Amino acid sequence: MTHSIGIEMERDSRKIIKRLKDEGFELVSVSGSHHKFRKGTLTLIVPHPKKDLPIGTARSIAKDAGWL
Repeated sequence: MTHSIGIEMERDSRKIIKRLKDEGFELVSVSGSHHKFRKGTLTLIVPHPKKDLPIGTARSIAKDAGWL
């Protein structure tokens, strides 16, 4: 049996990055496919380009960004 909390999780790295930039995060470095964004003391790493991030990775980014 699968349980759903009713929230559609964004998993496209391009859309996640756009939202981060729209909310004031700055790209501070790129190491391979990992893009590092910072806003104040908060730092987030987003693997890019990736259309289907693993749900756990997408959830972690969303939680750290304050979206959940």
